[in-house]
Amino acid sequence: MIEVNELTKRYGRTTAVNGLTFTVRPGHVTGFLGPNGAGKSTTLRLILGLNDPTGGTVTVDGRPFRDRQRGLRHVGALLDAGDVHGGRSAAAHLSALARSNRIPRSRVDEVLEEVGLAGAARRRIGGFSLGMRQRLGIAGALLGDPPVLLFDEPLNGLDPEGVKWVRGLFRRLAGEGRTVFVSSHLMSEMENTADQLVVVGRGELIAAESLTEFAARGTRLSVTVRTPDSTALSALLAAEGASVRQDGDGLLTVTGLPAARIGELALQHRVLLHELTTRAASLEEAFMELTADSVEYLAGEAR
Repeated sequence: MIEVNELTKRYGRTTAVNGLTFTVRPGHVTGFLGPNGAGKSTTLRLILGLNDPTGGTVTVDGRPFRDRQRGLRHVGALLDAGDVHGGRSAAAHLSALARSNRIPRSRVDEVLEEVGLAGAARRRIGGFSLGMRQRLGIAGALLGDPPVLLFDEPLNGLDPEGVKWVRGLFRRLAGEGRTVFVSSHLMSEMENTADQLVVVGRGELIAAESLTEFAARGTRLSVTVRTPDSTALSALLAAEGASVRQDGDGLLTVTGLPAARIGELALQHRVLLHELTTRAASLEEAFMELTADSVEYLAGEAR
């Protein structure tokens, strides 16, 4: 379990993390979300004792991580897949980590096999692709068979097969009763992988709840409509003030009007409907809506 209490980190006049309080519990995959500059990476470094907090506390299973000897036996982490010596082989890199934490050498071969790098064990890391480096970083996190695992953007550079594998790995680890904390900007993957969320913006907590609860906080409900007369219905709905997106094959996505009113308009104007379904906001839609005031860098509209 990771317990964060009133955690604060300032760099001069800049506050990167401001009074964060949340708990990451075992048995779940907890997604860590926030816009760029929200303080996610700083928070992960504070959890691992790589930076000193300005205020507040953070413990892993009741103790600061710095107080634990043989750290890899307690917490496995992947923060930066590129932070390795390119001249070493994958096996040599993991062997050094194993020796420093008194982990049996046999674990090196086991984790390389688990992440799909057994065939590249003797190759120098400098020749690895980004996806291979990510797999090596995950191997390092798994090396000590720890109860707590932290990953910062672990899907970068992975191909579809790799993404599917990581998704299954995280679920398996959580199913074994481990604490799995994953920072990612890929909403679709968090929607498929995480069951709990911690969401931050400008260094402050926005939400700490289940994925379902967070998505339900999005207010932008939409209605899916399928009709053989999409052009006529689109005009009727637009005249009522609705926003209508035509997705082809007679499928419309409508916001700004409830399903009941859409059905009434279709009946009044004798427009045949094949489908009329209200859809709650997706995780991405809820995230964009609820973090809109916390985005530090906004892109201008294309001209």
